[in-house]
Amino acid sequence: MVDTTAVPREPARRTISNPYLHRLQRRHFLLFDVAPIAGTAAALALIPVLPFGATEIGLLIGMWIVTGLGITVGYHRLFTHRTFTASPLTRTALAIAGSMAGQGGVVSWVAIHRRHHECSDREGDPHSPNLSGDGLRGVLRGLVHSHFLWMRRHEYPNIAHYAPDLLRDRRVVAVGRRYYTWVLVGLALPTVIGGLVHLSWTGAVSGLLWGGLVRIFVLEHIIWAINSFLHRWGTKPYDSRENSRNGGVFALLTFGESWHNNHHAFPESPTFGLQWYRLDPGFWLIRSLQAVGLVRDLKTPSADRIASKKVTA
Repeated sequence: MVDTTAVPREPARRTISNPYLHRLQRRHFLLFDVAPIAGTAAALALIPVLPFGATEIGLLIGMWIVTGLGITVGYHRLFTHRTFTASPLTRTALAIAGSMAGQGGVVSWVAIHRRHHECSDREGDPHSPNLSGDGLRGVLRGLVHSHFLWMRRHEYPNIAHYAPDLLRDRRVVAVGRRYYTWVLVGLALPTVIGGLVHLSWTGAVSGLLWGGLVRIFVLEHIIWAINSFLHRWGTKPYDSRENSRNGGVFALLTFGESWHNNHHAFPESPTFGLQWYRLDPGFWLIRSLQAVGLVRDLKTPSADRIASKKVTA
């Protein structure tokens, strides 16, 4: 009989870094972070020759809402923090909607965000703006890193360590494996709709640009601003060990994500606004899904717990 007690198990590596992963990161960065910038510039430059009106504005706003709610309600509140329980069909729909945003596959996104919460504003945080030195130069370097450049190359959180629950969910894993397909679907839908509405190839191109690339560009920079600006500036009504801040004025634009200090203080909460009068479209959707029986078990913090973390002067 072999005595296995004499051989201590190696702890699972929390992050992975190798040339193959870095190549994948650079490719994703170019395709889904840089290309939308070029697409947005092209859309603006081509306004005089391509259709631009109610259809294009509707496609931009409509696809932005669908994919934005997929990120905040699906990727973030459901899959990362498990703030509520959803039916299998709802989980799949939210995973697909989030995938169409072009911000990474669901399992990878969750692993990266859980790593962020574990190490927030400390060594190991993949996108903190507060680790690049002091002074104006350090602030600017940190903001550029956290807002955009960190995605070019970074240590990849071990999904077996950070997202084992999702790896056991066959539906979510299946959606994640088809991530690039869902991004293409998110680009194809506005292209087809634009072409059918205008009955022209120019309408299809305009739909692709405004409902696809411009929409990805707008949503990305809204979400990235949470990582960068709201870890430096804003209000901090609740005690949290890192530098998360609230930017309530941007609540509608961010689907409630800008209540960022609230979220870090109560990461298990499905409501980021915490109070009914704080605008939180992500929570409105969760409540609506609850009303029709598609979600349940909302882990809303009690009034006493909220009060206990209130920062006092």
